[in-house]
Amino acid sequence: MKFTITEKKVQVSDEMRGYAEKKIGKLDRFFRKESEAAIVFTVERGRYIAEVTLNNNGIYYRVSESTSDMHATIDSAVAAIERQIRKHKTRLDKRLRAGAFTRDVIPAVSFAQEDDETEFNIIRTKSFPLKPMAPEEAILQMNLLGHTFFVFKNQDRDDAFSVVYKRRDGGYGLIADGEAAEFEE
Repeated sequence: MKFTITEKKVQVSDEMRGYAEKKIGKLDRFFRKESEAAIVFTVERGRYIAEVTLNNNGIYYRVSESTSDMHATIDSAVAAIERQIRKHKTRLDKRLRAGAFTRDVIPAVSFAQEDDETEFNIIRTKSFPLKPMAPEEAILQMNLLGHTFFVFKNQDRDDAFSVVYKRRDGGYGLIADGEAAEFEE
């Protein structure tokens, strides 16, 4: 597992880094391919916060835990992310389609920015591989990330670009080829 550790408002000791890498590294047993882990340590109002994001084959798992002890925070984050992995891996594997975790990710698409755009100020750019998936799988991925929308290639529509989004009424929406459809979970 590859680790990226970030410290905000706190300096983490080498012993604590080793402890976090050891505990989070044990989650690698759930995956067939090597994973990437991003860990952000923060201190706010005397509480230690650990935000852990795992990326495995284009599927992201994210959790943020906060306690008064850094060791307990890491242990709690590992337990929470392990529950997420077990829940969603089983759900995807059984309900959506067999082999949801074995498919290789299509290489990322990059877009060139034009220099003459002065009206719009892009502050942050993210790029990630888009893999074909069912709308239900995209909703699960969106919920794992904690986002309100998710862009994906819709395997039900010949890999056309689609967007699922969370509605204010608690339901989900799908935007594809100018059409919208409602989903209830």
